[in-house]
Amino acid sequence: MTDIQTWTLVFTALSFGVYIYIAYASRVNSTSGFYVAGGGIPAPANGAAIAADWMSAASFISMAGIIGLAGNGYGGSVYLMGWTGGYVLLALLLAPYLRKFGKYTIPDFVGDRYSESARLIAVLCAVVVSFVYVAGQMAGVGLVFTRFLGVDTTVGVVIGMAIVFFYAVLGGMKGITWTQVAQYTVLIIAYLIPAFAVSAKVTGVAVPQIGFGTILDELNGLQADLGLGEYTAAFGSTNMLNMLLITAALMFGTAGLPHVIVRFYTAKSVRAARFSALWALFFISLLYTTAPSVAAFSKLQIINDVEGTAVSDVPSWFTTWAEVGLITQAPSEPGAVGAPISELAPDTVLRYTDIFVNNDIIVLASPEIGGLPAPIVGLVAAGGLAAALSTASGLLLVISSSVANDVYYKRINPQATEARQLMVGRIAMGGAIVVAGYLGINPPGFVAQVVALAFGLAAASFFPILVLGIFWKNCTAAGATAGMSAGLITTMAYMLWTIDIYGNSDGIFGIAETGFGTVGMIINFIVTITVSKFTTKPSPVMQELVEEIRFPGRTELVAKHAEGQV
Repeated sequence: MTDIQTWTLVFTALSFGVYIYIAYASRVNSTSGFYVAGGGIPAPANGAAIAADWMSAASFISMAGIIGLAGNGYGGSVYLMGWTGGYVLLALLLAPYLRKFGKYTIPDFVGDRYSESARLIAVLCAVVVSFVYVAGQMAGVGLVFTRFLGVDTTVGVVIGMAIVFFYAVLGGMKGITWTQVAQYTVLIIAYLIPAFAVSAKVTGVAVPQIGFGTILDELNGLQADLGLGEYTAAFGSTNMLNMLLITAALMFGTAGLPHVIVRFYTAKSVRAARFSALWALFFISLLYTTAPSVAAFSKLQIINDVEGTAVSDVPSWFTTWAEVGLITQAPSEPGAVGAPISELAPDTVLRYTDIFVNNDIIVLASPEIGGLPAPIVGLVAAGGLAAALSTASGLLLVISSSVANDVYYKRINPQATEARQLMVGRIAMGGAIVVAGYLGINPPGFVAQVVALAFGLAAASFFPILVLGIFWKNCTAAGATAGMSAGLITTMAYMLWTIDIYGNSDGIFGIAETGFGTVGMIINFIVTITVSKFTTKPSPVMQELVEEIRFPGRTELVAKHAEGQV
């Protein structure tokens, strides 16, 4: 076992031990504790949990790689703008009002605000979005285990499944929340330490947000020499239309993600929900302002290490990642798999443009690329696992609560006891984990691409009917049902079509599958508003309730609704 594997095993075992202990100490025996942690989580802790829930394997593992490699700098900024902007949108437009409405899940809000038929469509949307999203998380788990512990991807995913099963099934939302606080601590330390160390080594400035600006001219020059275009040039890897659509899909998708929205129900009050959002933005900013520097430092070092170097003389980090198939020869056509580096003769001189570096390795490999010691590499691996597992647990709880609360309890057996509801929820959680594991072993793309598809689906299905449900009292059940169905079906169909023919077609007007969620959202808005104009309006009581949840204070009608009297 190498030093890196040893330290990875140490940090992974320690962090997993902490997660299991927290889950055991936070175990619950009530539906309120299982679904929303009893609504008693303090704002700072809730903010950290929200940040961990939201900053998934895509943020930790893939985002810097997309900025530095796939997006060639500027193009990858859609993820920074979309994900952070979407969170502001969520905090301002949705979170406080949904918390005041007082329901456990998005389907619960949809069912109460609109109708039971709309609830079932919302359950379907929540399950589809969550499974697509969780596929990326479990793929990230497998990636970390494969590279740093030398185990098969399947084995790594199964280990991750077992850990999530224990703390999610035992502790529900309460266990998940406090586990995510610990996971945020691990992932942010693991992300920042190598970033600060590499910045100090490369630029002499220890603060990466400042240091990376000093190397951009050098990086631009290197890329120009390679015929790649300047790193900071606009629209180098994507056009203006896709920049706009992808950013919007990520932004509105963030505001419609069910596993993030449910977090605001765990706050003690509406005021605490607002402060939870403030804390979460602070915790998120620590990673998101650092990612561009990690991308720039890593790409600069990769070009310097690879360009003009013989295969026999490449650095050890290059050989290690090539052995697990994440660095290959450049593929002959888009979407194809490149040949292994091992097929090249030892005296072959490499060019950067002749190799393919997987987006998902940039952050995980950055300590090795920067020449940092093995303990730091092991810490980063533990951070990647923390990011993936924290989000996976939140997504699995959405699936579990949708099945147990919105289907079983609300539709099949309204007389079910709390014990029976908990049992059904835990069984649903177990089944969801098995499906998530399969998707992690057989993902339809690299981590951030898969996650981006989930955001597009959330934008096309949930965002319009949530916004209209809060701000337009005349939005009807028929309109919401038709809008969600139209948005989800058109977006899913386009994504499946373009992914299937990826590399052979540009789709409709060249719109990328990761940006089509914006089009689906517009379709949803148009269908919902049009159908609502010609169908039966909500009851006077519901219209009055919709008006009152937007105003400060807890009115009598809102209080009665929260207690189930309306």
